[in-house]
Amino acid sequence: MEEEIAGLVIDNGSCMCKVRFAVPIYEGYTLPHAILCLNLAGWDLTDYLMKILTERGYNFTTTAEQEIKSYELPDRQVITIGNEQFRCPEALFQPSFLGMESCGIHETTFNSIMKCDVDIRKDLYANTVLSGGTTMYLGIADGMQKEITALAPSMMKIKIIAPSERKYSVWIGGSILASLSTFQQM
Repeated sequence: MEEEIAGLVIDNGSCMCKVRFAVPIYEGYTLPHAILCLNLAGWDLTDYLMKILTERGYNFTTTAEQEIKSYELPDRQVITIGNEQFRCPEALFQPSFLGMESCGIHETTFNSIMKCDVDIRKDLYANTVLSGGTTMYLGIADGMQKEITALAPSMMKIKIIAPSERKYSVWIGGSILASLSTFQQM
């Protein structure tokens, strides 16, 4: 007997186009009627982080100054990031922090699952996979777990899968697809 496979992919990266997706998959096929977009991505969070750091007195005037990787800015100014590291990704759950009127990442996930057949929802809740660099924020998987658990039926098992390489998931998937002989024949 063949096992049915279902899951939900939440893809959220930097995305210049600002559209990220909740994509339910059943037996290897996407379910287009239940794909939902979240018009919030990494660049929005970068702008928000700059705003909350500016509120603390830091000044950002050039694009190069937006590239905070080691917490030392190009002018050698060292910044410390305290609760901003948690405030910034919280905007994924509360887009109103960014002045946006839309569902958060957890509500988008829940709404996508609810658009699917009731018989596969259990599998979607139990196999929700995070993908993309914006999902790399510390605590994002735990936040998703908590928020979706609050929305889902109480007896539902919720499992958020956050692979360590999820920042590169799209590239890895594209690489695998391109290496398939069936893809080569297209």
